[in-house]
Formats: sequence, structure tokens, C-alpha cells
Amino acid sequence: MKSGASAASPTAKGFKFGSSRLLALAQQLRVYKPPLYSLFDEAEEMRGYKESTTESISHKAAVLICLFEGDNGDLRVILTKRSSTLSTHSGEVSLPGGKAEDHDKDDGITATREAEEEIGLDPLLVDVVAFLEPFLSQHLLRVIPVVGILWDRKAFNPTPNPAEVEAVFDAPFEMFLKDENRRSEEFEWMGEKHLVHFFDYKTGDSDYVIWGLTARILIRAATVVYQRPPAFIEHKPNLKYSKMQKPLANLHESCENGRLLGHVPAYCLRYLAGIPSR
Repeated sequence: MKSGASAASPTAKGFKFGSSRLLALAQQLRVYKPPLYSLFDEAEEMRGYKESTTESISHKAAVLICLFEGDNGDLRVILTKRSSTLSTHSGEVSLPGGKAEDHDKDDGITATREAEEEIGLDPLLVDVVAFLEPFLSQHLLRVIPVVGILWDRKAFNPTPNPAEVEAVFDAPFEMFLKDENRRSEEFEWMGEKHLVHFFDYKTGDSDYVIWGLTARILIRAATVVYQRPPAFIEHKPNLKYSKMQKPLANLHESCENGRLLGHVPAYCLRYLAGIPSR
């Protein structure tokens, strides 16, 4: 799939631009390039992971990080609570998005199309400005976070699809860099201890918990947007993934914990991207 913001925003010139802050942010994000991950030192490692996998990992997905200015001038992000009837991640907070389809021209099209299906957000209202590095989901989806700006918040009237979404809400984007209403738990994966972050957020009479992969994506996105690290320890120190500590019988089983952690080592990302070993 293509990952160019310009390709995903054919109608960008038609947007009614907002504040100078949003204009500056859009300019900043349009030139953003995801960091490159370290290559494997040994080709045998990559082959070992490929041979251990029995499931297809060709599926790709994209999620929309839709930002807009709140009434107080703060930057906010649109989130959803998944339907309690869904077979996976039911009742959890997530970003709008889903699997790519064959006719999707790029990740921006995937994210905005899914957002329209889930919450009624017209793709013409969203100005796609950046793409972040891929994340790996529990079900071996290569998830691309797509950053879009909603210039006219009043033009969006949420209409959640009840089969997929129970609620649509927005949260202050900067909260994902603050050490407030946040907690973390240690989780052991592949012989290393990791941190899983949980953000508690209350709006009106509703309480939400944002955690796992969604939290990790939002922490990363907020780091890029605000150009500063979070005010808390994001990862346990000395994380080492370059050597396998034990063979994996199945990559899906290995990445089950990755969903909780919301963090994927470089070898998984390279594998999903189909980058050959050295």
C-alpha cells in the first residue's frame, strides 16, 4: 500500500482551514517520516520466525487518529468504544479503523473509509497529513496509524454503527503524554518485563479506559505531534529483541501478549513488511 499523505488527501485544497496552530501542525506533520528500524544481524533469525508461523500475515489495517481543536483551543482526538457484541476486543476503547480492502489505494483511504463505516465521519472532512510506523495487532494485522485533521468539527455529526460501535467520544490528545489518570502494569513477554499503560478518562457520565495497542499508538502519536517524550517511563529499560531466547511454535501465540503490550519488536515489523533479511 502507498503511504503518502498527499495521495490520501486529494481534496486537501478544498478544506476551510482553521487556526494558525492547526495550520502549523499540518505543515509539521506533512513532512514527518517514520523512523527506520534496525536490521537483523543474522538472517537465520528471520527465517526462524517465518518457519514458525502457520497463519497468514498478509492482512493490513489502518486506524485514524483524527485530531481537531476543542472549544478551549486544546487538541482533541476522536475515539470509540467497541460494541459489546463483537467477538474480539468487545467493549474496549479503540481508534476508528479496520482492515484494508483490495480497492483501497493507500492506508489513508483505508482509515477514512472505515471511520465512515463505523462512526459516519465523511472522508471529505478529514485532511490526512501523516502516517506513523506500523504496529502489530493480536491477530497479526499490520496496523498503520494515520493522522488526520478535522478542520471543521461542527460539520461532523457522529452516527455510530451499532453493530461495531457503542459510543463515540473525544479526549484531550495531550493526556497521552501526561502522568495523570494513568497507571501501568508489568507484563512478562519473551523473558523480558514490559509496561502496559492504562489511561482513565471520564466524560459526562461515562468512564473509559484506554490501554494496550490503542494507548501505545496514541502515546507515539502524541510524542510526534508535541515533539516531546511522555512524562512517564514508556518502556522498561534494556529491552533486547535481537536474539530469540527460545523458538516460537507459532508467531500468533507470541503476539497475543503483544496486543496487551501494544509494542512490537523490530523483527515482527520487518516480517510483516516483507523486508528481506540480510
